[in-house]
Amino acid sequence: MNVMKETLQAQRRFFAVGKTKDLDFRIRQLHRLRNSILKHEEEILHALKLDLNKSDFEAYETEVGIVLEEIKYALHHLAGWVRPKRKATPIVHFHASSYLYCEPYGCVLIMAPWNYPFQLTMTPLIGAIAAGNCVIIKPSEYSLRTSEIIEKLVREIFPASYVSVIKGGRAVNQTLLEEHFDYIFFTGSVTVGKIVMESAARYLTPVTLELGGKSPCIVDETADINRAAKRIVWGKFLNSGQTCVAPDYLLVHSSVKERLVCAIKKCIKVFYGDAPERNPDYPKIINQKHFDRLLNLLHSGHLAAGGTYNESTLQIAPALLDHVNWKSAVMQEEIFGPLLPIIEFDRLEDAFSMVNTHPKPLALYMF
Repeated sequence: MNVMKETLQAQRRFFAVGKTKDLDFRIRQLHRLRNSILKHEEEILHALKLDLNKSDFEAYETEVGIVLEEIKYALHHLAGWVRPKRKATPIVHFHASSYLYCEPYGCVLIMAPWNYPFQLTMTPLIGAIAAGNCVIIKPSEYSLRTSEIIEKLVREIFPASYVSVIKGGRAVNQTLLEEHFDYIFFTGSVTVGKIVMESAARYLTPVTLELGGKSPCIVDETADINRAAKRIVWGKFLNSGQTCVAPDYLLVHSSVKERLVCAIKKCIKVFYGDAPERNPDYPKIINQKHFDRLLNLLHSGHLAAGGTYNESTLQIAPALLDHVNWKSAVMQEEIFGPLLPIIEFDRLEDAFSMVNTHPKPLALYMF
């Protein structure tokens, strides 16, 4: 645990030198990161295959490609971001000139999740580097292979006094949160998010929390049913439903429910085949604990389609759960898996009321 303190102290000393504030320095580091990702691209894709069974296409689409585009965007805009901005001067300061200067926070902690372990580690890292900070990265212990390649990549291009990776489980998380960071970026569950914010409050450390929630998808009687079905299936079952902005449940007008369910079933077959749980390109559930949790939720309501599973590979076929209500077990927590509960409504106002009487979701989809 002394390694954490020593690393943080070394980063504070390096930040105090002021080197990270230099625009050319930031640009060079982003180029180095990009070049290293391209160099290790096959290893990254292989790690994502081992951790989540992502195909090369899905891994590039949702992880590597997004990161490379993020670097490209930051490099294109960085000079403009750091330039002082002229601001209006209050009348009480007549004759003065006012400018806004952007300053880095200092030493930043990035706590990354397991569901998009490469993308959701690298995108906040890009922002932290672009802003001129030093960074400690804590990747998820669940996505072990991806965490290993992230550590390899970071060690290869950055000194530990600038960017460092610290691996481990819950005990390491708790120890890190006892330290005084200047900013914390956390992606994960609401439960852990509360712990992060509580720990940060002791030092008045600003925090970005990227959490999940039960994001609704509403389909009314005017929707293009086939288009809605395709987009719902793609958004819900991407990464086997382990996406924080995935549609968590479906609110559908009773007059189009049967058509929509039929269209969704067809799309699932087109996308994933007759037996998704045996499709070598269909992502798996991250571990046995979450696999068992999802199997228990399959008993909520009536299983209208799918739900077959392969315990040896931790794959669960996309499942549609009908006759679900708000007291059903599947509606008590964020699902974070390939289960889609279906609830009918007769008036759009009723659908809005159902959404508004529950905690605010991270996303909402309307067809």
